[in-house]
Amino acid sequence: MKTNNLSVKKNIKTTSEKAGRYISRDLSWLKFNERVLDQVKKTDKTIFERLEFLAISASNLDGFFMIRVGSLYNYIDYGRKKLDNSGLREIPFRKKLLTEAQAFFKAQSDYYLTKLVPTFEANGFSIIKDISKLSNKVQGQIEQYFKRIIFPMLTPMVFDSHHAFPILMNKILIFGVVTHNPADKKDSKKLSFIQIPQNLPHFYEINHGDKMYFIPIEAIIRTHISKLFRNVAILSVSLFRVTRNGDFSLEESDDIEANFLEELKRKLKKRKTGRVVRVEIEEGYDSWMVALLKGKWNIDKDNFFIVPPQSLIDFAGLWQIVQHPDFKDKVPMPPPTVPPLSYPTEHSGNIFDILKQQDILLHHPYNSIDFVIDLIEKAAEDPHVLAIKLTIYRLAKDSAITSALLRAVENGKHVSVLFELKARFDEENNMREAQKLQKAGCFVIYGVSSVKTHSKLLLIVRKEEEEVNCYVHMSSGNYNEETAKTYVDIGLMTTNEVYARDVSEFFNVITGHSLPRTYKNLITAPLNMREQLIGLINNEMKNAQLGLPSGIVIKINSLEDEATIDVLYKASQAGVPTKLIVRGICCLVPGRKGLSDNITVYAIVGKFLEHTRIFYFHNNGDPTVYVGSADIMVRSFDRRIESLFIIKDRIPKQQVINILVYNLKDNVNTYLMQEDGTYIKKEHAHEAPFDIHKEFFNVNFEQMMKAKLFV
Repeated sequence: MKTNNLSVKKNIKTTSEKAGRYISRDLSWLKFNERVLDQVKKTDKTIFERLEFLAISASNLDGFFMIRVGSLYNYIDYGRKKLDNSGLREIPFRKKLLTEAQAFFKAQSDYYLTKLVPTFEANGFSIIKDISKLSNKVQGQIEQYFKRIIFPMLTPMVFDSHHAFPILMNKILIFGVVTHNPADKKDSKKLSFIQIPQNLPHFYEINHGDKMYFIPIEAIIRTHISKLFRNVAILSVSLFRVTRNGDFSLEESDDIEANFLEELKRKLKKRKTGRVVRVEIEEGYDSWMVALLKGKWNIDKDNFFIVPPQSLIDFAGLWQIVQHPDFKDKVPMPPPTVPPLSYPTEHSGNIFDILKQQDILLHHPYNSIDFVIDLIEKAAEDPHVLAIKLTIYRLAKDSAITSALLRAVENGKHVSVLFELKARFDEENNMREAQKLQKAGCFVIYGVSSVKTHSKLLLIVRKEEEEVNCYVHMSSGNYNEETAKTYVDIGLMTTNEVYARDVSEFFNVITGHSLPRTYKNLITAPLNMREQLIGLINNEMKNAQLGLPSGIVIKINSLEDEATIDVLYKASQAGVPTKLIVRGICCLVPGRKGLSDNITVYAIVGKFLEHTRIFYFHNNGDPTVYVGSADIMVRSFDRRIESLFIIKDRIPKQQVINILVYNLKDNVNTYLMQEDGTYIKKEHAHEAPFDIHKEFFNVNFEQMMKAKLFV
C-alpha cells in the first residue's frame, strides 16, 4: 500500500512558539498515571481492587520508561535533536521528565506503605518480608521450598577481570552481591549478580488458618543467599531491577514475509537487552556497586529510583494476590451483560437473519463480545459463507477467534487476515497466532511496510440464493474476548451495502497494491484523516461565525497532533463550544483566555478502561458522528492504518450520542483538566452520584432516544 505523502502536514514550530501553547506529551502521560494511582486511594473499593490499580500503575510506568524514556534516549545517545511539545530540548527535558517520574514513584511507594499495608491483616492476608518473624515450622517449610525449587534455578554471575559484565535482563529482580575472599592478599572485592527466575511465582504462599501469608521470593533468596557463596565473605546484598529501552522501529524490506519476521525476532531479543533507562534499587544499596553500574550503563543518579526496604520493587507482582482464588468472592463482579439497545426484540436467533433486519451497535463491556464471536463462529461453519476477512491487532491467549478461523479454513472458506505484528508488547503472541493460521491455509498478511495497521474491521461474504451479501463489523476495539470484558469500546454490525463496499475496498488496498477510490462512509489514515477531521472542525467554526448553532464533542484516548489542536483553538476563538473527553495524553491547553476559552477537557478513569473513539459535530442540528480506531495523534494520522466510520442509522447514532451524554454527566470517575495541565476531580456535592461504569448496564431506551448534547 502506498501512502499519500502530500496529505501529511508538517507542523514545525520553534521553541518559543511551542512554549505555553501545548502541554508536554510525556508529562501529560504521567498525569494520566496519577489518575490511575488515584483509584488506589478510593476507600470505597476493596483492598484487592486497590492493589489491582496499584499493579496497573506500576505496569504502566514500566511501559512508559521502555517506550517514552527509551525513545528520548534514542535522541540523546545518537546526538539527535528533539523538541518536546512544551518547548524543552532533549537534555533539559530528560531532567524534567525524570524528576517528575521520581515524584510519582515516591508517592506510589509511600501510599502503599502508609495506607495499604496496614489494612492487609484485616483483609485476611499479610506480605511477610522478614522471615525471621515466622515460626520455626513455617521457616522450615520455606527453607525446603528454597532447597527443592529455588536453589537449583539460581546462577550467580561474577564480574571481574576474568569474566565479562553479564547481560542483566529487563524487568527482572536481581541481587547484586559484593564479596571478598579472606585468603586473597590483594583485598579485592568482587561483584556477582543473581537474576531471580521469572517462571516462579512472585510470592510463596502459606495458608495459616484464616489468614494467607505471602512471602516474596526475593526475601527467601536473601535469607539463604550465603548458600550460593561458600567460603567467601559477603560484604553487601543489594536488590534492584532494570528497565531497558524497548522502543524500536523495523527496517523495510522487499521480502516482507521472510526478512520482516526475522527482523522482528531480532528486535524483540534486543528489547530484552537494550539500553538501561531506569534502575529501581532497594534503599541501603552498596555504593561501590552503584558507581560501577553508573559507569557501565552511562546513567546517573536521576536514573536510580530508591525503594524503601519495607516496600516492593515490582508492584506488578501483586496480581498474584489480586487473582488468588481465596479472595475471589471479595472482589465485586460487574453486572451481567445486557442486550444491545438496537437488538430486535423478536428475532429468529440466527445472527445473519438479525443483521438483515437492522444495524446493531455494540457497547462493550456492557454488551458482550459474544455477539461478534458468534458471528465469526457461525461464518466458519455456515456452508453459504464464501470468505472471511479481518484485521487483528491484539488477540487473547487461546483465542476463540483463531479457533473459528482455523475451522473456516478446514471448511474450505477463503480466510484473509492482516496480522499487525508490530502491536507493541504483543508481537510474539501475534507472530505465533499468525504462523498457526498461515500453516493451516489462511492468507496472512504480516502488516503493511512501515505503517502499523490499527483498524478493526471484519468482512464476511455470504452467498444467499442468487445474490452475494456482505456482513460487516467495524470497531474501536480489538478482536480480543479477554480485554473486551474490561475495555470500553464501540462496534457496529451491519449489512449496509455502502459500508460493505468501503470495507471491501479497504481490504483490497491494504492487502494489494492499489490506491483507494473515495470512501463514502469511512475516513482513513494515512490517506487524509487529519484533513477530513480538520474540515469537520472548520465547518463548525463557519457555522459559529454565521450565527448558526455549533458544537464539538470528541472522546479519544490521546490528543497530541498540533495541527488539529491549532484548529480546535481557532474554533474555540470563533465561539464553538467544544468538549473533549481524553482518557490519557492531552497536549491541548484548555480554558485559556483568548486561546481556548470554549474548550473543556474531561478525563475518565475508573473500573473499566475507556478505549472508545467518538467524533461528534453538531452540523447545525444534523449531527455528524464518527466512531473508530484513531486518536488525534501524529502517529495515528501519519504512521498508522486507521479507520473511522460514520454512524448513519437513527437508533445507533442516538445511542452513540447518549454515550457521550452519559460521559459528560459522569461525576464519579471524571477529572477536569486545568490550564496548567493538572487535573481536579469533578465535584458532585449537590447532585446524586452518576457512575457510567454502572449506569450503562441500565440504559433506558426511551431516555436514550431523547438525549441531546447541545440544545
